[in-house]
Amino acid sequence: MSNGSSDVSGAINNLIDTLGKLAQQQVEFLNSGIKTASQLAEPLGKTTTDLFSNIIYTLNQVLQSISSAIAPKR
Repeated sequence: MSNGSSDVSGAINNLIDTLGKLAQQQVEFLNSGIKTASQLAEPLGKTTTDLFSNIIYTLNQVLQSISSAIAPKR
């Protein structure tokens, strides 16, 4: 004859083990997402900085061209 309490105990242990694995997977998923986001942020930040730098340079060149066209010739 089997003991009914050992079946319940085993089921509870399995449930707790499964919940622990699910929690661990959630933490690993979150860590992976944070790592991916940080890896994307670095090149995106550099590209954004380069883009704004190029825009400023281009606007400066346009203003210099306009200034030299408007300036009186000697």
